[in-house]
Formats: sequence, C-alpha cells, structure tokens
Amino acid sequence: MKVKDLMTSDPTKIGPDDGCAQAAMLMREEDCGSLPVVRDGVLVGIVTDRDIVIRAAADGRDLRTTKVSEVMSADPITIGPDADSDEAAKLMAEHQVRRLPVVEKGRLLGIIVTAQLARREKESQTGK
Repeated sequence: MKVKDLMTSDPTKIGPDDGCAQAAMLMREEDCGSLPVVRDGVLVGIVTDRDIVIRAAADGRDLRTTKVSEVMSADPITIGPDADSDEAAKLMAEHQVRRLPVVEKGRLLGIIVTAQLARREKESQTGK
C-alpha cells in the first residue's frame, strides 16, 4: 500500500512565526501531539507538545511570545506520497518517530502516523 493511501491529507499546520501558545491550542483542538510547521506551503519543521513543554515552558518562557521556530525540530524526517507503507514503517522505526510528514518537492501534502500503519496490518502483526 502507498503512503498516499493511508496519510491524513492537508493536516492542521502552523507557521514558524506563530506563538507556542497558539500551537498548543491547535493541538488541543485537533487532539494531536504535533504540528507540521509550514512557510508558504513548504515544510520547515515539526513541533510537538514535548518541544513546547521541554524547550519553552520548562524554561519559564512566555508561550504567547515564544515563536514556534524557537522550539521546533527543523528538517524533520519525511517521506514521499508514492513510497510504500513498509518504507514508512521502516523509517519510523529507524528514526524512532511516530509521525512522518508526507512531502513532494518540499511541499507538505499530508502526514502519516504509526496508528495508520498499524491499521493496515493483520491483527496478529499490529503489535510487532
């Protein structure tokens, strides 16, 4: 199965100049733990709830004025839409990530998460 068949298309995203508080509110609204960071349609990073807590809140920084770009991970591991889902699973395991932005020519198309990959497997293989 191809990544494009499993991914969430047009995921909620945030800009690098937006505040961490805005990112946290979006994560709460969307019930997700990370957001792709996009400038002019191009993926520039990914920010997680952990990034906000560890890199901003724990240091006492103001989450309304601390920019997402100050806490995000730049150059995240990505995958193309036509890649095989097995390749996505291998990349996630190799880099110990649970989410992969799906990009084509640098532009964000979607995101794929481990749960989407698990659903494609037979029940006996899901735990592996």
